[in-house]
Amino acid sequence: MSTDRAATPPSLTSRRTLPPETVRKKDVNRRRMARLGWYFSTPALLVVAAVTIFPVVFSLVMSFSNVQVLGSGFQLSGLTLGNFHTVFGSVKWRYALGFTVLYTVVTVTVEVVLGTMIALVLEHLRALRGWMMALLLIPWSLITVISAQLWNYIYDPTYGAADAIFSAVGLGHPVILGSNASAVIAMMVADIWKTTPFVAIIVLAGLVMLPGDVYEAAEVDGSNGWQTFWRITLPLLRPTIALAVLFRILQAFGLFDLPFVLTQGGPGYATTSLAVLGYQAMFTNLSFGPGAAVAVTTAALVVIGCILFLRVFRAQVNEGEGS
Repeated sequence: MSTDRAATPPSLTSRRTLPPETVRKKDVNRRRMARLGWYFSTPALLVVAAVTIFPVVFSLVMSFSNVQVLGSGFQLSGLTLGNFHTVFGSVKWRYALGFTVLYTVVTVTVEVVLGTMIALVLEHLRALRGWMMALLLIPWSLITVISAQLWNYIYDPTYGAADAIFSAVGLGHPVILGSNASAVIAMMVADIWKTTPFVAIIVLAGLVMLPGDVYEAAEVDGSNGWQTFWRITLPLLRPTIALAVLFRILQAFGLFDLPFVLTQGGPGYATTSLAVLGYQAMFTNLSFGPGAAVAVTTAALVVIGCILFLRVFRAQVNEGEGS
């Protein structure tokens, strides 16, 4: 008897000894608290639905509708796939898709590498870590519009700092934002400067949470710093790096404010992202149907890309655990 009583979990034993009336009262109170939680969260959920869910659903409906522009607004009439045919057959959409994918891959890769390196340096600092983190957050804290204006001054061919540097090293006075390749590279540099601190802070948070006994065991085994990083630090940082990459993919694929302020999508449409293309279609050309189709396809591509990334990441994690 004593053995059976000891094997029974304390929670089950105490629940069995409670009177049925007490158990029913606890269940009723639990349901009341749950309803009360729903009552308090309903206003916030309604706001989220109004500012997030409704625009998404309305854009989806508009992308499959014939949109007629009237003097008082626009009118939806009938279902059609013509908006998507217009988008997929557009040379500008195909270029914007390629540019957005290239921009996302390059900027996210560089930011993850640089952010990880900065985080490793900050993790070994002691006295100056707080000051360095404060300085590091200055680019990230700037509004993107302000950051774009700052880089616009830097790239200015007349009085910009970049022009002075190129002239000092004998490269003349190139118009950085005047050619396709240099404009794309210049915009990538501006984005990397701004968002690398974001990745560094996330990776630093992951580094601080790593267990110290693993590194002590590696030091006892004679592992040097390079081996410790590749065999211990990087595998343990995979979830943190995956989180940073997901955030950056979502931000980079929705690129709008930086090219809109810095280059207006030019020269030509060299720096026109999918978001800028959708804006131009809807608000410049008043093509609401194709503009909504651009937005819907962009959202679908982001969701598909994130799902594929998570699957690949999960497969790598499972392989690491199996080995």
